[in-house]
Amino acid sequence: MKFTKMHGAGNDYVYVDCFSQPAPENAPELARQISHRHFGVGGDGLILIRPSESGDARMQMFNADGSESEMCGNGVRCVAKFVHDHGIAKRDALKIETGAGVLDLKLHLGEDGLVDQVTVDMGIPELVGPKVPTTIPSTRDDGRVVTAPVEFGGQTLEVTCVSMGNPHCVIFVEQASDDLVLGLGPKIETDPRFPNRINVEFVEILSPTEVRQRTWERGSGETWACGTGASAVCVAGVLAGRTERKILNHLLGGDLTLQWLAENDHVMMTGPATEVFSGEWPVR
Repeated sequence: MKFTKMHGAGNDYVYVDCFSQPAPENAPELARQISHRHFGVGGDGLILIRPSESGDARMQMFNADGSESEMCGNGVRCVAKFVHDHGIAKRDALKIETGAGVLDLKLHLGEDGLVDQVTVDMGIPELVGPKVPTTIPSTRDDGRVVTAPVEFGGQTLEVTCVSMGNPHCVIFVEQASDDLVLGLGPKIETDPRFPNRINVEFVEILSPTEVRQRTWERGSGETWACGTGASAVCVAGVLAGRTERKILNHLLGGDLTLQWLAENDHVMMTGPATEVFSGEWPVR
């Protein structure tokens, strides 16, 4: 099986072109094996690039633990780069089908004619608690969970819950320390108040237009970037009165620019997409 290793701001996945070869039979097990950073290729998961009846391609995403996720903001940028650069659809605007719906992407080309940045219309965030989903009681009359005080592991933190096609718990902190990210992150991910588990963002506010984010990602552990998480942070910052609608988000693997548009509630995300190498994986 041929594969390509790609990353968006350090959020790295193994990509398989299912236009030119059959899709793997047991993708969850393949994801667990190929994502292992010592015994496999290494990555935050596996992404299949499949034909689509409603877009230029379909992204099917599996976390490193084999669980399937609806959406990945960094992953979908890399899918768009692959689709363009490898000649599947040679256009500067693409539609990619995901588990969260069909997304519109605008491609920005470098001097070599290859994609180096992608702007993704991430759509309208879901803010009603049970639809995120979470059972944490709403703090707003409209059902939103915004800066709700919740106890995790003996600590009380203020959480804002947002779905960007997958669920996120955004927590603004003075310092996104290892104790919080690596210590509390896995506890929050599997807390029963999040029925589908949860992605957790710990966010430092640098200014009304600039933040720093660390992410404990559902099914993968800490990742170097999370595009849906950065989008959720943009929305949560506005709802909590901490940031403006357009922000620069510094993640471990690079920077993303986010904007929550007032005119239609869509979140726009712009960030890099990088192809690292290609290879072959033995299919037994």
